[in-house]
Amino acid sequence: MQVEVVYALPLEQDVVSLELAQGATVAQALAASGILVRHPDIDLSVARLGIWGRPAKADALLHEGDRVEIYRPLQVDPKEVRRRRAALKRPA
Repeated sequence: MQVEVVYALPLEQDVVSLELAQGATVAQALAASGILVRHPDIDLSVARLGIWGRPAKADALLHEGDRVEIYRPLQVDPKEVRRRRAALKRPA
């Protein structure tokens, strides 16, 4: 089955297309992709994983056409960004 593994960096994406056996897991796709070797900063004990934008665990089974995504930690809390933006719009 054909799947993709994706790791998005601020200025680029590392996208790998793979041919895996039926019944392959997210962990097997990550290992086969080589992304963890090219990006040693990825800590799977902390990094969140997903399939097509939905949270997934390393032992989740993959299906034909799935896109495995490795999410980086947020740099800034989105709630804090909204608070700051709202504070700038308030009249002085």
